[in-house]
Amino acid sequence: MTGAEVVITARGWIGTPYRHQGARKGVGCDCLGLVRGIWRELYGEEPETPPPYGMDWAERSGEERLQAAALRYFGPPVATEAMMPGDLLLFRWQEGAAAKHLGVLSAADRFIHAYETVGVTESTLVPSWRRRVAGVYRWPGI
Repeated sequence: MTGAEVVITARGWIGTPYRHQGARKGVGCDCLGLVRGIWRELYGEEPETPPPYGMDWAERSGEERLQAAALRYFGPPVATEAMMPGDLLLFRWQEGAAAKHLGVLSAADRFIHAYETVGVTESTLVPSWRRRVAGVYRWPGI
């Protein structure tokens, strides 16, 4: 598998509406659902199904759930300077808060993510997004 294959798979989700806890291409997904859907397309069955979660799960618990799951299934993080298209990006909205958003790097300056009110889209990795990157992970087998 290559990073290019991950990007092609992720781009196939563009236009999917935003749906909290959703994970179905063309029907609806959130950022975690996007990653879950890409995983299913690349590897088959998901390794685990997340429990129900509220929109404010990170604020209430403060737990690094996304980071812990990334470590379990993707392995150790990659240095931000070494990230390449296809890598999974974790974002932290503010210093000291749990990472709460996910996306897939699609080019050196672009990423694909499910964004509330927009759905799955490809955005520019502008400085305001780049400084929020809390972790970079490579998909298994790349």
